[in-house]
Amino acid sequence: MASDQTIRAAYGHTHTLTALNRWSILDKKLPPVDKISTIHVYDFDNTLFQTPLPNPKLWNMQTLGQLGNPDIFINGGWWHDSRILAATGEGVEQEEKRAWDGWWNEKIVELVRLSMKQSDALCVLLTGRSEQGFSQLIKRIVASKGLEFDMIGLKPVVGPNNERFSSTMNFKQIFIRALLGTYKAANEIRIYEDRPRHVDGFRDFLADYNAQLVSSGRNPITAEVIRVAELSTTLDPVVEVAEVQHLINIHNALIRERVVVDGRAKPLAIRKTVFFTSYMIQPADTKRLIALLHSMMPEVDDLKYLANTILITPRPCPRHILDKIGGLNSKMKWEVADIGSYQSNLWAVRVRPVPANAKFHTDNPSPSVVLGLRRGARPPDVNRIRHWQPVPADKTFVFETTVGEKVMLRIEREDQAADQSDDQQDKLFSHKGSKRKFVSDDDRQSRNNGNYGNSTRDYHTSYQGRGGAENRGRGGYRGGGTSRGNRGGGGRGGFKGSGRGGKGGGHGYRSLDDVETRDNSQGGFGSSAVSYDDTLPSMPSQGGPQFQQPIPPPPPPQYGQPFPQPGQWPAPGSAPTQARPVGGPGPDLQSFY
Repeated sequence: MASDQTIRAAYGHTHTLTALNRWSILDKKLPPVDKISTIHVYDFDNTLFQTPLPNPKLWNMQTLGQLGNPDIFINGGWWHDSRILAATGEGVEQEEKRAWDGWWNEKIVELVRLSMKQSDALCVLLTGRSEQGFSQLIKRIVASKGLEFDMIGLKPVVGPNNERFSSTMNFKQIFIRALLGTYKAANEIRIYEDRPRHVDGFRDFLADYNAQLVSSGRNPITAEVIRVAELSTTLDPVVEVAEVQHLINIHNALIRERVVVDGRAKPLAIRKTVFFTSYMIQPADTKRLIALLHSMMPEVDDLKYLANTILITPRPCPRHILDKIGGLNSKMKWEVADIGSYQSNLWAVRVRPVPANAKFHTDNPSPSVVLGLRRGARPPDVNRIRHWQPVPADKTFVFETTVGEKVMLRIEREDQAADQSDDQQDKLFSHKGSKRKFVSDDDRQSRNNGNYGNSTRDYHTSYQGRGGAENRGRGGYRGGGTSRGNRGGGGRGGFKGSGRGGKGGGHGYRSLDDVETRDNSQGGFGSSAVSYDDTLPSMPSQGGPQFQQPIPPPPPPQYGQPFPQPGQWPAPGSAPTQARPVGGPGPDLQSFY
């Protein structure tokens, strides 16, 4: 009895099943204390469920930090809006029907099912998501998979015993203390967590807990914290831009309606930096082009494959050229004609328009597709290829492209003049000359001559591309959640909140549970670029964005990365309270900026 009183004194209150049940969002009777000998605790975000993170291929580095900073948006931002989580895949209404297939860590799902079957195990889902904003959605996600937990714990604004939480880790530690204090017969606890820092935090916490047990005369429990392989995904790019625009719309509306009084809170807007304009190749045709390379050059290996664009111009395409080729989102067909290489480090195909008299433009000597390159080679080296080998008639094929731009998005103050943004983009490319470094034989010919016998096509020379085309790499919609290759962007975001988070988010994966609060950014386990704190819609006096001078722009992003143009995606969740910029058939990303 004395030992129990010592532990209770350390916790500050007594532990009963009724008191413990107040921590759970489930209306479910807990198993008897004497029936439980082991406790299994599972984290949600990127442990059990692959939660979407801001896409580093869409946003510049500073904006990634702004999206994760709770002080930038009055309404809390990325981690406070359940619409972001609801937009996973094709949206909650569609994904719920198929149990969010493909968005789970199936190994952890199987462990949860084993815990469900183990009669002496207490199965718990624990996340730092806010109880107020995410309870119903997380219950729907879990139920769709057929997973049954004894408890689901989300972070409340105030705990059942009037607890205040300085961080997500602080909340989880108090929660686990309540578990262990109630189920005293349990001699084992296992915690599954993806974040290395949280893994270390739990291990230190459980070591201290066991030390308390030993000092009070009780036996220590077997405590194991299992680090789960980091998983991360992103939303469909069109949906992600639309959802961020919705966040900004609400933020701006709260300012204009004077819901909050904070002179530092300013209306925001999404702006873009265009790195190049190109004929963008669909993924299926990219595979066909790469297969062609392998069939004609079987000895070629160890390449970084591209095969996804035909360059029109670096930077934004001048209006008169866009008008001549049909504008953004216009379609163009091409036929593979020749294949060649430069110093066995870069392979490319030349293509010709279909029909032969179709109007097109490219700043390169001839329209070409860089198929792949080795380390040290650059896509502009395609202009150095002197010898092209005709593709046999039985291997040539026709494919369709879409005119589009490679862009990097950023969030800026709405009152920041557009011409300032344009000046910043000029600076971004100012280190590049306006002339090509490599002059090909084709350049020495008359520009009035068409390619591939097309004598009626005018070759545009009024616009010489500057820089922006010497990028490398490939992209994708999902799975590239780590922030490798997170380069480029206008670099203008121009603000960060209260000295933290403004430029973060670009180096390495960060879990959604890796969090600090607005009021205690230095406590717990250090400052973080994400937060679950649910203190909306009011903004604390210490919050709000602060503005700084633009940072120097990072290097341009990966060359050959088309900005995706997927089909229409269904709107996630229930009907929005405010109109969202979801386009019609064939969404045009221009409408989102």
